[in-house]
Amino acid sequence: MVMDGQRIIEVNGVDLCVDTTGDAADPAILLISGMGGSMDWWEEEFCQRLAAGGRFVIRYDHRDTGQSVSYPAEAPGYTGADLAADAVGVLDALGRRSAHLAGISMGGALAQQVALAHPGRVDSLVLMSTSPAVRSAPGRPELPPMSEDLRAYFAAEVPLPDWAERTAVIDYLVGYERHLEAPDYFDEAHIRALVEQIVDRTNDVAASVMNHALADEGELARGRLDEITAPTLVIHGTADPLFPYGHAEALALGIPRAELLPLEGVGHQVPPRPWWPSVIAAMLRHTSG
Repeated sequence: MVMDGQRIIEVNGVDLCVDTTGDAADPAILLISGMGGSMDWWEEEFCQRLAAGGRFVIRYDHRDTGQSVSYPAEAPGYTGADLAADAVGVLDALGRRSAHLAGISMGGALAQQVALAHPGRVDSLVLMSTSPAVRSAPGRPELPPMSEDLRAYFAAEVPLPDWAERTAVIDYLVGYERHLEAPDYFDEAHIRALVEQIVDRTNDVAASVMNHALADEGELARGRLDEITAPTLVIHGTADPLFPYGHAEALALGIPRAELLPLEGVGHQVPPRPWWPSVIAAMLRHTSG
């Protein structure tokens, strides 16, 4: 049965906006966005291509993003553990016993938490542009720090925009994205159009920008990377300024039998369109078992 389109569902006592693409009889892939990221970062055509490969694709707005429940700016009423629990709650609400979890950045950290806390719910992991969210085995090397340019950008404390001024908000978010993505793969016109879409469907942009970073961790799953049993594919840009490539190598070394797909010259970003054929093919192969 084909099930497409956005709708509001109740997850862990709150309203989340979810979107599905493809045939519900196919294996499910749950796409988990990064910090402050709505489902829009997983573009519709990307989802359609996965669905064309025989996958039931689920994406959703985190709390405080898109059309999901919104809290006052600077006062998140949830924890990081709640955001991880929401991923499982989305599966529950859709009647899915399990799914392949694909998370980017913070979404990758949440996926690791779910894999440790609920291994039976995770058919496999796809970890993009992320970092170990739990301890590695003893003796692993230190993770490399973010790039000097990105540290300087954060240290400059760029003023927040007037949240009531749509153009100023869009300019701010595009500027932020420019510092994360690699110059060779930063398509400003495309990013601006995507950010406009995100701003226009977000209940409270100020909350979406600030609240995830302010939320307490909560009661996160405890464990080590080598205790993750889900088959894992790590996808990571070699020019990621936030989580340099060593973070991907640490994940691939720390999780048993993990595979690593480097994206040459790509920054901290959802895989850019030129890489879609390689990334989607790899995701379909990885989730075929």
